[in-house]
Amino acid sequence: MIEDIGNTQPTQLNKKDDTQPIKPVKKAARWRSLLVGILGFILLIGLGGFGGYKKGVNDRVAAEAPILAKQLMEQYQFALVDIQFGRFDNAKQRLEFIISKDPSYPGVKDKLTEVLVLSVIPTSTPTPTLAPTPDLRGIENAYQRAAQLVKAQDWQNTLSALDIVRKLDANYKTAQVDGMYYFALRNYGHALILKQGNLEGGIYYLTLAERFGPLDNTSVQLREGARTYIIGASFWKIDWRQAVAYFAQVNAGWATMWDGDMTAAKRFNIASMRYGDELFARQEYCAAYDQYNNVSADLDAKAAKNFAEASQECYPPTEAPPPAPATP
Repeated sequence: MIEDIGNTQPTQLNKKDDTQPIKPVKKAARWRSLLVGILGFILLIGLGGFGGYKKGVNDRVAAEAPILAKQLMEQYQFALVDIQFGRFDNAKQRLEFIISKDPSYPGVKDKLTEVLVLSVIPTSTPTPTLAPTPDLRGIENAYQRAAQLVKAQDWQNTLSALDIVRKLDANYKTAQVDGMYYFALRNYGHALILKQGNLEGGIYYLTLAERFGPLDNTSVQLREGARTYIIGASFWKIDWRQAVAYFAQVNAGWATMWDGDMTAAKRFNIASMRYGDELFARQEYCAAYDQYNNVSADLDAKAAKNFAEASQECYPPTEAPPPAPATP
């Protein structure tokens, strides 16, 4: 008997789905979101660092501005002295330095043009001749005239008389004439600053005096005060914080110094009020209060109003403690 062997083999399943393993559903990789978070955090730090760096650069530039202004002013004064003594190459270098730092510096380009013209003017060489016997009477009269002007404290005419002496004979009583030059230049510089309010002119003549001898401490401080005043005035109505800082220095030593318009004390008061107004507008009440306190004269209407409100905000009145209960 023939056996049916068709059913002796295991049945093979041909369904495709049954022959493949079931794939698990993949979850979103957490490391990607973590990486994005880290990158975002690093970006925020970088932006913050850049902002801080930029602010630091701006603060440094602002701090360097008054230093540069002082340096340029000194170089301009020295250039004027060099021109006075015929040192045109030195003056040219100083003026070109100023232009390289601040092309808009007042008068520097015109002064450089003047120096360039003076430096190319040929100096005539006189034909040597037998020198006649000098007329010492004329030189002595000019010298005595200068001495009389010194006693009269007429510094400007003293300088003119000394120039005549030098033109007549550059070697006549050199030490005495140099001493008179120093004395007249020093005192004329003082008079220009303290009496006439001509700060630039006073600085110039004090610098000229320094060519004949070291300045005394009072003259050095006066010149420094005049320079500080000029720098402070350059910030007027532009940066009240800087104006307060510079006029505070001048007011401390030279309160009556003026520029023909206002004294250092008045400028310090006005700058303090206006800077106080700025601080008050930014709700920095205690800082505004301190600025208003700088003012020695009466506050104007706006500053007085702000000062009263700043006082309330910065120093609010304290409540009185409740009375102690009565003892039976």
